[in-house]
Amino acid sequence: MTVRQHLKSARDKLAELSSGRLEAEVLLAHCLGSPRSLLYADPDLEVPNQRSELFQQLVERRLSGEPIAYLTGSREFWSLPLKVTPDVLIPRPETELLVELALKRIPRDGRWRIADLGTGSGAVALALASERRGCSVFGTDTSQAAIDLAGENAQRLAIENVSFTLGSWCKPLTGRFNLIISNPPYVARNDPHLSKGDCRFEPLRALSPGEDSLAALRSIAGESMGHLAPGGWLMLEHGPDQGEAVREILREREYTDIFTERDLLGYERVTGGRMNS
Repeated sequence: MTVRQHLKSARDKLAELSSGRLEAEVLLAHCLGSPRSLLYADPDLEVPNQRSELFQQLVERRLSGEPIAYLTGSREFWSLPLKVTPDVLIPRPETELLVELALKRIPRDGRWRIADLGTGSGAVALALASERRGCSVFGTDTSQAAIDLAGENAQRLAIENVSFTLGSWCKPLTGRFNLIISNPPYVARNDPHLSKGDCRFEPLRALSPGEDSLAALRSIAGESMGHLAPGGWLMLEHGPDQGEAVREILREREYTDIFTERDLLGYERVTGGRMNS
């Protein structure tokens, strides 16, 4: 079968998905090991049998709901092509707000020490390290598979001012930090969203801290107090209905300059504050 025939067949199968046409192209380009532009440049190209079989398998897996990022093993975040696996959360566009807000506070020539807690694929840590080469960025995670993957991403992207260490939240950290940042699990274990969409295939530990949706956020706010330099920032991504609760967590621990920013959909998404000087 040709590229054209494969795409038509896959588009028909994926028609019920809002981005079915695009996903068919992404999967076929992945199987061919080529950019999507090749599909348009040479639609009559014959697809080798082995790659054809792989493409059909991936289309069937996508029909069962498996995230396309896991099927292709990649996802772009902050313009960085990251390798992702089912061992880590798939980086999401709304998390780029966390990076954006951090970069507004980090001087361009800064020599900050930055910690990314629960780093997963390393998305946030690598984005910050790539934009602020003079800073030292440290990522932590309780999953060895995640630490290995984040390190692999750093090596492949030639980002050298970042390192990753196994451990829970702040426990592996030594010294003081100018910024501690995290996109921790914040979905309650009984939340129906966990049984829908991509969440069904992602590691539960990266999505939910248990019955108490604020447990990880509360732990990080407390632990960070012993690791932030005076005036250092703590920034946390959270659920759209958790802004006030996170602000209260920071107030109780006497953080100052507390703020909350909304994402592009208007939901409260990132809350932060500063360590008392």
